[in-house]
Amino acid sequence: MKCKDLQQVVFRKYEDGDGPTKIFRDLSGSLGLATIKRWCKMIRDTGFIQLSKPPGGPRFARTSKTIQKVKHKLNQKKMASVRSLAKDYSISKSSSHRILKEDMKLYPYKMRIEPKLTEEHKNKRKKFVNWVGHNFRKEDTMRILFSDEKIFDLDGMYNSQNQRIWAVSRDEADEKGGIKVKQKFPQKVMVWLGVCSKGVTPLVIFDSGTTFQQDGAKRHIHHLTQTWCQDNFPSFIDKDHWPPNSPDLNPLDYCIWDEFAQCVNWKKVTSKATLIDELKCAVEKIRQDVVLQSCSSWTARLSRVLKNGGGYLKK
Repeated sequence: MKCKDLQQVVFRKYEDGDGPTKIFRDLSGSLGLATIKRWCKMIRDTGFIQLSKPPGGPRFARTSKTIQKVKHKLNQKKMASVRSLAKDYSISKSSSHRILKEDMKLYPYKMRIEPKLTEEHKNKRKKFVNWVGHNFRKEDTMRILFSDEKIFDLDGMYNSQNQRIWAVSRDEADEKGGIKVKQKFPQKVMVWLGVCSKGVTPLVIFDSGTTFQQDGAKRHIHHLTQTWCQDNFPSFIDKDHWPPNSPDLNPLDYCIWDEFAQCVNWKKVTSKATLIDELKCAVEKIRQDVVLQSCSSWTARLSRVLKNGGGYLKK
């Protein structure tokens, strides 16, 4: 293999995340380990492999001009990948990454999904906070029963960012359980749960074909439904007070459902029947201190809503 070809192989493999030792093994001795390390350092420092020293000073990809171009690009376009920046400015991915992280002190954040809040929604949220402040003492809020529904399926909970398999190769990682199989149409179970500072309610599992109405559904806000709730639930918070699009104000949404899902032994879930059994077991494992903390922090979250101008709470 020609020297130029070896340079291209080393460059490509290093850009793909392989270290010098891994590259050395893959090349089967075609190139010395010390040389590979030296070339990798060149890529890391300058963005390319330069064997012959040109006249003048060394060439660096991370020039102030390039950094300014990247800054301008990000100001114009909020989202850009390391790969696209490298391609746009004819630099290596490692140089692009170092410009973002070391020169610009940036960190890549994943896009979050939040409910859409209009100005009307934000005003209703602020109005709700003030209403609670005038009508409930702290001890009263600790007696509020919050409720919510959620759908679980046989695929369980999976976070590709947090669940990693450490191995020397992809094949070994797969053998160690590095494959998450997803069904095309997994069986699902809809459940209902209530929570207050004293604990959680028994878990309600809906029969197949039953759909729990969302808060804003017409059947939910119909005056007959609201009247029935007011007659049967003490201190019922009706549709005119509870703000729309506000899962961040329900302890189940901002805390308890995550705790619940962590208590499920997903390895035992192989069918709809076993899923139901495990959900019933998991609700008994929800920690009381987590429940108490989630309900106790509710009033503090309301205060944050006001400080946030009625906006959605990030955490």
